[in-house]
Formats: sequence, structure tokens, C-alpha cells
Amino acid sequence: MGSYVPNRKSEQEAMLKEIGYQSFDDMFSVIPDSVKLKAPLNLPKGKSELETANCIKAMAAKNKSYRGIFRGAGAYNHYIPSIVRQITSKEEFVTAYTPYQAEISQGILQSIFEYQTLICQLTGMDVSNASVYDGATAAAEACAMCKDRKRKTFFVSETVDPKITAVIKTYSFGSGCEVVMVPAKEGKTDLAKAKEMMADAGAASLLVQQPNYYGLIEDVRGAVDAAHEAGAKAIVSCNPFSLAVLETPAEAGADVAVGEAQPLGLPLAFGGPYIGFMACTHDMMRKLPGRIVGQTEDDNGNRAFVLTLQAREQHIRREKASSNICSNEALCAMTVSVYLGAMGEKGVTEVAKQCINKAHYLQKGLAEAGLTKTYEGEFFHEFVTTVKGSAEELCEKLEEKGYLAGLPISEHELLWCATEMNTKEQMDEVIALVKEVVA
Repeated sequence: MGSYVPNRKSEQEAMLKEIGYQSFDDMFSVIPDSVKLKAPLNLPKGKSELETANCIKAMAAKNKSYRGIFRGAGAYNHYIPSIVRQITSKEEFVTAYTPYQAEISQGILQSIFEYQTLICQLTGMDVSNASVYDGATAAAEACAMCKDRKRKTFFVSETVDPKITAVIKTYSFGSGCEVVMVPAKEGKTDLAKAKEMMADAGAASLLVQQPNYYGLIEDVRGAVDAAHEAGAKAIVSCNPFSLAVLETPAEAGADVAVGEAQPLGLPLAFGGPYIGFMACTHDMMRKLPGRIVGQTEDDNGNRAFVLTLQAREQHIRREKASSNICSNEALCAMTVSVYLGAMGEKGVTEVAKQCINKAHYLQKGLAEAGLTKTYEGEFFHEFVTTVKGSAEELCEKLEEKGYLAGLPISEHELLWCATEMNTKEQMDEVIALVKEVVA
């Protein structure tokens, strides 16, 4: 297939003559001979369709398929109703980008507008953007939108996912801002220390995660109060399913809500593509990065949609831009909307409740099997256990039986996760296997 060209040589020659050239060499005569290839590239011979299919199958056979997944840490295994893929795979919807001259494409703009509406309903916030690349990018962009001339220090809790923190630090390095880590106390943000550290420190923002990286439920109201007392903005990075049962960022008084929307209809897919959601209060609206789709009326009074408030470097002076984000995850955003539409409020709440119930059942069973709970406190659907032996060895034993165990976060600690996908039979078998290994 490497040499496949979809037209005949006679057709190519006809096209060349039509545009005024006698040959390909003639057409590319402006290119110096010194940079032209003198021989074909050293590439293997192209394969037939059948040979290519067999190669792909052989590669796919190397993948490991698990009977049960008990790992989260930022990417979660949830059931996706078949209607989601059925709708989003339609040819007219398969686009990953908002088109230029966007107002011509009213359908795409409406799909983004509906996504923004649903994110606002989930978070309780006033405004949402059209999405960003992933949850980590959303958190970093949220920090950036909180800075000003006098406040360029971002405070981030140590209980935030390390992958998110790494992206925030990368952003900050390039913009001359400082990232200060707020220490954890018994698996949660040390709010007393946070207040002490932010006092007179030029704090721009305080970021906490809900539930946090260890699965524990944070005191978001306390974090918001601590940030506001220091004159900083409060950012909450949240699991979207937790918003169905916990206090929303808006109810807690947060300024910005961000998170990874992968759980809402997107498969694990080896880590992507995912989608970061961002929402904020009305007062922060003009600093929200990327695209925002607004609703208006056309000349005939009909409902219409437009791109609005694009505070990015392509549309305003670069020195005034709050972000360099120039795209959004349009197809992923549509997938989130279709998923939420298919599940409805009751469905999303039911998933959240099953996550809580199954995670607590698993934790109690693992405790009886010999894995002690590392941190006290309420948790959503993730928790950390301490292993007497090697956490990696326990994972290997469970993998032999077809189960992906919790994520090793230290030599003797595992971060477990349970969702609606985990059956009681699976959990009972994992608990029994752990008991055998630990005994």
C-alpha cells in the first residue's frame, strides 16, 4: 500500500498540463537539486490489504485483556451504552475540531453549546468552555487564568494527582509563575498549613482535588475559605460522577471547577483521546480559555449559535491572551453529551451510588483479607491499602488470574478503585486471592 496512488499516470499527466507543467520535475523546479531525493526512500515494500490486516491482528494479540479492572488513578472503567457509540460514529459527527467560519456549522456549535450546558449543570457553575485536551491541562489552564500582575504563585495540594501537578509545573515554568505544594495530613489537604503558607505570599490560586488522589473526600468549603481569605481564587478538580452525590464546586463557593470527563462515555483507550472540562463563575468568565459557544438569534429571530469570548492568542493581542489553547475536543464533547443524555440524572446518580457501595464492599473485604486501610476518612470509589509484602508482587499474582489490581503508589501501598463494572463475584474472588497471597 506504500506506493498506492488513486489515479492513473495518464490522469496525472493531464492534470500537470492543465496547470501549465510538462512533468513533476518541471513543477518542482523551484526546489534546489541539493535537497531533492536522488533515490526512493529506504522503506519496506507495501503490503496487501490481507497482509496488513494480519499484521494489525498480530500486534493486537499482544494486548492484555483483564477479566476485571480494579484500578483508576485518573482513568476509569465505566459501562458505555451502545447508543453512545452508535450516534457519535455517524459520519456527519466525526470531527475533532470546530471549523473555521464556525457560524456556518450550526450543528457543531449546538452540540458544543449543549455540552457546555450539561457541564454547568454538573458543576453548578455559571459558564463552561467548549473543552480542553484533558483534565490535567484543564487544571493548569485554571491556574493560569487566576494569575495577575501581583499574584503569580499557585498553591497545589499534595493530595492532587501527581500527573496533574506535573502539567501545572510545566505551564508555570514557561510563564514565570511559582508552584508551591501544600502538605497533606493523614491523606487530606492540611488546610491550617495552607492558610499559613498563603498569607502574604502573593497567592493566585489554591487547587484541591475532590475526591483527592487517594480517594478521600476533601473539605472543599474549608479550602475555598482558605483561598479567599488570602485573596486567591479557589479551584476544584473533581471527578464528574462524584458531583451526582457530593456538594458541587459552586455550592462550596469555588471560583473554577475542572476535571477529566473521560468517565462520561469515553473508553480507557490506552490513555486517550480524553477531554478536560472547565467551568467558572460569571466573574471569571472573561478569563476562561479556549472557545465558548453562545446562543443568540439570527436576523429572522431564529435560535442561532456563535463563537464568543475567545480569550486566546489567535483572536486577541498575544500579550493580552490568557491562554495559548487553540482547539477543543469536539467529538469527545459530543460523546459526553450523548452519554449524559442517554443516562439521565437518575442513571448518573445510580452509577455514582454503585461506585460508592462497591468500593466500600471491596475495602472491607480486603481489610478482612489482611490489607489495612492506609487513611481514615470517607472515600468515594478509590482507597489506599497497605500491603505487608511487596505491592508489585501482589499485583503480579492477581494479574496471573486475570485481574488488574490497584495501582502501586509506593512499595507497600496500593490505590484501589471500584466502579459499576465490578461484580460481587469478581470482588469476592479478588478478596479470596489476596487472602491466599497475604496468608
